[in-house]
Amino acid sequence: MWGWVRRRDPQLVVVRRAVRLTLVACFGFYLSRFVIGSVAMATYALFGALALGALSQIPGSPKQRSRTLILVLPVGWALVSLGTMLSFNNYAAAAGMFVLGFVVSFVGVGGPKLVGLAAGMQLLYILPCFPPYDPGSLLWRLAGLTMSVVLLAVAERVLWPDPTPPAYRHRLADAISALGACLDALADDWSGDKTGRDRLAALVPEATDAADALRPSRLPPIARPASAGRRDRALTSAAGTARLLLGRAIDLYFSAEHQALNKTAATKLLRTTAGCVDATAAWLRGDGPLPDTNLVTAALSEFRAARLNTDPNGVPHERLRLGALALSLGEWTRSLVFAVRIAAGERPNHPDPTPPSAQPGLFWYAYRPTASLWWHRLKENLTPRSVAFQGALRLAIALAVARLIAGELDLSHGFWVLLTILTVLRTSAAETRSTLRPALIGTVGGSIVAAGLLLLGVDPLVYVILLPVVMIAGFAAGPLLGLGWSQALFSLVITLIFAQVTPVDWRLAEQRVTDVLIGAAVGVLIGLLAWPRGGGGELHRATGTFLQASADVVRETIEVMANGLTPGHAMPRARRAGQLAEASYALYQSERPKPGMLDWQATLIAGHHAVRGSEALILSCPAGGLLPCVSQLTMLANSVASGYDKAGEQLLRGGVPDRPAAPPAPVSWPDDLGQDLYTVTDLRVWLDGLREDLVGMTGRPEPGAVPPTPVDELRERVARVADGAT
Repeated sequence: MWGWVRRRDPQLVVVRRAVRLTLVACFGFYLSRFVIGSVAMATYALFGALALGALSQIPGSPKQRSRTLILVLPVGWALVSLGTMLSFNNYAAAAGMFVLGFVVSFVGVGGPKLVGLAAGMQLLYILPCFPPYDPGSLLWRLAGLTMSVVLLAVAERVLWPDPTPPAYRHRLADAISALGACLDALADDWSGDKTGRDRLAALVPEATDAADALRPSRLPPIARPASAGRRDRALTSAAGTARLLLGRAIDLYFSAEHQALNKTAATKLLRTTAGCVDATAAWLRGDGPLPDTNLVTAALSEFRAARLNTDPNGVPHERLRLGALALSLGEWTRSLVFAVRIAAGERPNHPDPTPPSAQPGLFWYAYRPTASLWWHRLKENLTPRSVAFQGALRLAIALAVARLIAGELDLSHGFWVLLTILTVLRTSAAETRSTLRPALIGTVGGSIVAAGLLLLGVDPLVYVILLPVVMIAGFAAGPLLGLGWSQALFSLVITLIFAQVTPVDWRLAEQRVTDVLIGAAVGVLIGLLAWPRGGGGELHRATGTFLQASADVVRETIEVMANGLTPGHAMPRARRAGQLAEASYALYQSERPKPGMLDWQATLIAGHHAVRGSEALILSCPAGGLLPCVSQLTMLANSVASGYDKAGEQLLRGGVPDRPAAPPAPVSWPDDLGQDLYTVTDLRVWLDGLREDLVGMTGRPEPGAVPPTPVDELRERVARVADGAT
């Protein structure tokens, strides 16, 4: 048995928390009930521990979780007080439930801490908003809640504390360190070291695994850097940039047999880039000083100077292409270092360089105060198209309707109805139905056992002894055995608690089943009526909109670079569409979707590559002056943009994008434009990469295609990791 537990819970995190929570809940309950003699205090000491210990998921180390518990205590006081005051009237309590249900859930857009606390905070209002209306007991209720929260905070630190989970910055350091090793090997290869290429080939799988570990889908929701503050935004941006750098390094690896123009300057740029990446990883681990952007900026300036002093006329495109790849690698390294400096708490001492027409830029958040960032996060999700808004409104309606029904039916334990909704209601109707069966089977089974125990008429001391044993099993059962076992044991826990508070008989179990059935019915009905497709439906719409906005970015970029037009609104519109698409994808991942024909991560990659690549080109390359090849560039850009438009249209219809059309027939490109040839090459490299992104969405081979080689598979895997998604 113990071996089975260790296999499912290697660090005994679930067991530790079950034991801690049981000791805190039982100590507070028994002290209040049998020593102090207050039933109200005992009830809230117990349910306060359940709300913030069982229903809440608080991220971080034991010290951080302890601090979070103390910080949210005043919010708990406010919720218990408001619920107590509104319990005088059924409609007032239901209205309060709707408002608080929405607000408490919606503020979760601010980050994983708030998401993890939402269900527990809602329970702190649910319990007191039911009769009896007894404002005189408010102080006892608050005293019980305070005792449970303080005991939980102390227990997190001293009572079999959990091992500190690996910090996100350490995961990021691992990925950047592996990337730095790849760049070092690449620089050695370009310097003439014959072992460099072999070392790079051996390092790529490890670097890919480390970069893949940074994907949001690979991390628990509470471990993701997803808050509205600068630090988490910067860490997320750094992770995306690291994945982009890995992809660019692999592009250079597969092109290394060609001789780059200005190879000496490019090699020096690669060497400086590798050093800056290594320094960034060292700082993230705490082993070195904060990296400096001036080093890579100087290397970029030297490389551009070398390009200015070298005539590219008549040089083959492939030789120019390698220089363009090296230049983009340096630019993204500068972005990586800048993001890490922001994460370290540094504020830029200069205004945002992004042109007003292209804002918000990549690092727009670095130039705004913290309060403005939080308001921006709330405002951008305050729309019916936001999955966070939809989820909060769905839950608020369900809780308010359930509170109204429970009050009108005068259910003696009506809060069980609302607690059931918190347990079974999911973001989609299909997901809600999948949780319904185990929840109902578990509740009925547990209630039958509870009814049998009450019919036996055992000594009340038996309830006192059984409660902690069953609580430990119940709190551990959910993560280890599933929802059905959790509901069964929780039904038994509820019976043991109420048997010590008030006289009960076997009908308590019957009431429990009735309340759960009502809550399940309300949850299923609301789930069917309010955005039943959940994240999947919104993800199709949001991602389709993002791809179509990205198509506009592609067309506008060519107009700016070739004809010298002023950038319009395509860039900021695409950035906003990308933010909503990322939010939809995050919710979709939480629904545990089945594998499908579409690679959503690769689809988002395509949009982010268009936006970030365009921004880098507009900032670093001179606009206009490409009239001799404007027709070729426009034809190539229109071909790529049409692929984005078509893919977006198919997603908006709920379908899966087809493979893009074949690229246009090769055309003759001028090779006598002087320095403008570098800009043309940069644009062609960007557009060719976007076409590859379109192919990578579905991963379906063309009919009759030759099976991919191991080298092709490696390149495809790296390409899908190197998404740059924020």
